[in-house]
Amino acid sequence: MTGRIDGAPRPVRLAVPDLLALGLTGLRTRPLRAVLSALGIAIGIATMIVVTGIPASSQAALLAELTALGTNTLQAMAAPDRDPPTRLPESAVGMVQRIGPVTAVSAVGNTHTVVRRNDRLDPRDGAGLTVLASRLDLLPTINARIRAGSWLNPATANFPTVVLGSVAATRLGIVDLPTGQPAPQVMIADRRFTVVGVLAETPLSPDIDRSVLIGWEAARSELRFDGHPTVIYVRCEESQLEVVRGVLAATISPERPGQVVVSRPSDALAAKRATAGSFSVLFLALAGVALLVGGIGVANTMVVSVLERRAEIGLRRALGATRGQIRGQFLTESVVLAALGGLVGTALGLLTTVGYATWQGWPLVVPGESATLGVGGAVVIGVLAGVYPCVRAARLPPTQALAAG
Repeated sequence: MTGRIDGAPRPVRLAVPDLLALGLTGLRTRPLRAVLSALGIAIGIATMIVVTGIPASSQAALLAELTALGTNTLQAMAAPDRDPPTRLPESAVGMVQRIGPVTAVSAVGNTHTVVRRNDRLDPRDGAGLTVLASRLDLLPTINARIRAGSWLNPATANFPTVVLGSVAATRLGIVDLPTGQPAPQVMIADRRFTVVGVLAETPLSPDIDRSVLIGWEAARSELRFDGHPTVIYVRCEESQLEVVRGVLAATISPERPGQVVVSRPSDALAAKRATAGSFSVLFLALAGVALLVGGIGVANTMVVSVLERRAEIGLRRALGATRGQIRGQFLTESVVLAALGGLVGTALGLLTTVGYATWQGWPLVVPGESATLGVGGAVVIGVLAGVYPCVRAARLPPTQALAAG
């Protein structure tokens, strides 16, 4: 028959502060080993943050570049080769703006006129360039930039002024607009138009590069433009791109949606989504490897510590320490060691990520779960890595432990 002998002292349950102080004893008596062990887990945690933070920052920069390639942009135009020719309604832009996920809409219209550098050139030779009436919100919609001069504004859009695409500027011999000098002029339909700006290359819309752009109202008054858009540019929420594409033709021309051609989503969108998925898998794999390395380091340190401190374990058992107290001591030591390493590793990983992202000019992105796992994951590692050593220490018979010491 087994059981507690009457009158025998009850085992003392250690309070948390006492248990923490006892667990820190081994770290204080062996400071160099504690530092090196904490450094091992710190390097593991820092690696986890770096291998997630730096790729995440790189991914953000790459996704920004892909977004600039028009992953959320569509174009709609009238179907070609129709008799009579198809024309988009003048109200098309306003109708498209009513689609919920649409964030920006603009349009250009072909004026069917010829541009020349001066009046001495053949009136029929337009150098392969197109004169387009443009809405004022065209630039942000197609992500275009001004290289020289300025874009059309509510004032200049009503007067004979033009902005040249990058290819059009080269063919017309107007590659720059020096300040302090008279602005160059071009001939359109026997009228002189002043060049107020030159666009940078526009990868999203190569047709704009070969165009001469004038204000919508100026095209009406100066070139007898009929007001019907030729191409409508639509920017929308990326996640709703396919939905917007599905209703765009019917929105532009409810009576004849089959006569409206809508571009398919950019190949850059598929690349962007594939890139996001690839990076997500990479994050998980690298973080798992880093945590595994750190856990093995802590476990190895604690096993060696148990072997070297068998005499201490035997003495404490001989003086009345229970197995649970021995387990608590070594488990606390393991957790404290891992937590200190986690704090240092988190700080080191964040500093490294910030420095590298700044050096590369990338947006700083540190996954929130990485920073949280920096300390929380270290504590979990400490618990898991300390289970076997603390159980082994608690199972050592006092006589055997004292004899080994």
